[in-house]
Amino acid sequence: MDFLHFLEEEEEGSEISEHSTYVETLSVADASEVAEEKREDSSDLSIEEYALLSIYLSFADAERSFTTIKGADLYREACKLVGVIPVSYFMRNMEEPVMNLNHHGLGPKGTKAIAIALVSNTTITRLELEDNWILAEGTTYLVQMLRENCYIQEMNISHNHLNKDGAEAICRMFYHNISNIRSIRLAGNDFRDEAAPYFSESLIANYRVIELDLSYNEFTEKAGELFGQVLANNESLEILNLSWNHLRLKGATALSAGLKTNGSLKILNLSWNGFGNEGAFALGEALKVNSVLIELDISNNHINNEGAIKLCKGLEMNGSLRILKDPNDSLFSSQMSQNLLTVEGAIALLMSIRKNSKSRMEEINISNVLVNEGFIKLLDLVCEVRPELDIVYGGIGGHIVRNIEHPVDAMKLIQNYLDANKLKPWDFFRSMDKYGKMKIPVAEFRKAMMLQSKIPLKRMQVVDLVHKLDPNRTGYVDYGHYRTEEPVRKSKENEEEEEDEENNEAERWS
Repeated sequence: MDFLHFLEEEEEGSEISEHSTYVETLSVADASEVAEEKREDSSDLSIEEYALLSIYLSFADAERSFTTIKGADLYREACKLVGVIPVSYFMRNMEEPVMNLNHHGLGPKGTKAIAIALVSNTTITRLELEDNWILAEGTTYLVQMLRENCYIQEMNISHNHLNKDGAEAICRMFYHNISNIRSIRLAGNDFRDEAAPYFSESLIANYRVIELDLSYNEFTEKAGELFGQVLANNESLEILNLSWNHLRLKGATALSAGLKTNGSLKILNLSWNGFGNEGAFALGEALKVNSVLIELDISNNHINNEGAIKLCKGLEMNGSLRILKDPNDSLFSSQMSQNLLTVEGAIALLMSIRKNSKSRMEEINISNVLVNEGFIKLLDLVCEVRPELDIVYGGIGGHIVRNIEHPVDAMKLIQNYLDANKLKPWDFFRSMDKYGKMKIPVAEFRKAMMLQSKIPLKRMQVVDLVHKLDPNRTGYVDYGHYRTEEPVRKSKENEEEEEDEENNEAERWS
């Protein structure tokens, strides 16, 4: 089925809501008659019709309307009608904003029952359905449900074997902007190049989705060219994950061309796509003109020092990129055997930041690269003028960084200062919090600690301090646990009464 035919079918399907309104206006007798006709073959019923007819089939009181049956009751009736066992976790948590049904083995029918119950749900905003063998059939039910449910904004249906037909169903929803979905994860669903035109055409027309995860699929260079068109024309997408595909050089080149004119994308993950040095060059050219992208992941793409130097040409001119890293804490490799970058490439990256007066770079992660003393001296010089910058490297001259002991712990120096000035940690951290949210972005905290003069700290002391205050690498220093309430002072009379009671108790036990 080509994409034009797919759109024509969608136009015909737009009559579903009108038909469901018609079903709702039927008399009880008429609806029961319709139900009996559909009882033998229920595959043609939409989600809305299922929800309505289940009421007439399951309750003796014919005057009970669809609007009075909701929540767990509606779900139970849907399970009876579809022929599946209800999921108790779903019923217990229907009033929570996050519904996590990952790895529950729902299958298409179980998904259909869930979809029926969610048509009228107004509390769930995030739906997790990863690894449930939903298939394309189950995806169709979810799309029908999302026509009516305007509260769900995040949905994860990764690793559900959706294939081409599932991609088609999802893209119908994208093309017509018929849901309030803002974030959707579709990783590992066996999408190949034949599904790429659906995504391309629909995402160009979509203005609602801001986060899309298509990682761990099988898109190749042809699909990469189509996604490049998406970046050139889409005006809403802010986060795109295309990692673990096969985009190669042509795909990276097309995406880079789209980045040159894109005005919305902030986070792009292209790791594990094997586009090599020439792909890095294309991305460098895009970074020269792109002014929106904040985070770029290009790990594990067979990039060596030559490719890093080509990428740096873009970093020398870019004024928006802040983070250059990957989720596994290395820029170009998560294993030393695959790491093609050496200290030469690391110095090139650092020099590109030093040369660029507009640079906003906060973090470069090359944690598998061994550097030398020259790199460390250069890094110290750069951090004097860019105190917010942190470059994570693997070691110095063959010695792993984490094994190097620092003479003075930064927290001890801070505590000594607080004790001398009769201050509390809460007071110290609060002075750096511009927004009063008890969370300070790591880059801002790093900059504040490097610039303050009350407690002299070296760069590595600040680095260690950040690791202690943000051990899970959330990107924020959370100092909320330092907040302590002042103890309520007891009156002298109350203290005397408590002391007498304690003495009396001691006498009774003696």
